[in-house]
Amino acid sequence: MSATSSALIELLDVSKIYATEAGEFPALRGINLAINAGEFFGIVGKSGAGKSTLLNMITGVDHLTSGEVLIRAGRDVSVHHLSENDLALWRGRTMGVIYQSFQLLPMLTLLENILLPMDLCGLYRPRESRRRAMELLELVEIPEHANKLPAYISGGQQQRVAIARALANDPPILVADEPTGSLDSVTADHIFDVFEKLVTRGKTIVMVTHDTGLMPRFNRHLVLSEGEIIS
Repeated sequence: MSATSSALIELLDVSKIYATEAGEFPALRGINLAINAGEFFGIVGKSGAGKSTLLNMITGVDHLTSGEVLIRAGRDVSVHHLSENDLALWRGRTMGVIYQSFQLLPMLTLLENILLPMDLCGLYRPRESRRRAMELLELVEIPEHANKLPAYISGGQQQRVAIARALANDPPILVADEPTGSLDSVTADHIFDVFEKLVTRGKTIVMVTHDTGLMPRFNRHLVLSEGEIIS
């Protein structure tokens, strides 16, 4: 472990190699990276550069080949040394994940989609959970749609719900995989405004994008190409 670093997220010589029919494919090649608390950090690169794989190393949803991922949120955790059960519980309380495709459950109302991760982690009592879910819908400015199903709101509104759901258990870290990729530019700009508001409230956000035009919106960013940091 890196005893001298105070970074919230630290990757130490992280590599990921996939076995394919054509042979081994190195998706990440010895990544070293430190992200500080309170940063809005961008991971930028073309399709196939390894951006989503890098995000999966941080969240622990995919196994690394070599290296180490350390998260210092309350306590120091070596992500890939946790058991599957401990990892799922730790991730539910430490990280909120936002996807390009929203991944809202279609048979649940917006309010119920936000309540679900709270129920799974058991951090709040039912009445408290409901109040918190409504506060989160107010934060992303769509409380009037609380009892609608996802199919009855726009894509931009669905992404706002996905952000609210990611915040359900008040995690210190949000990770977002192309969260504006399927949205028009005006709606994407509104989503960025929400992210920037969250950073001012102390959240750390790590976002993946292929859009180099978004680089000025981040506090810091890296450019990834063929599994390596090039800038």
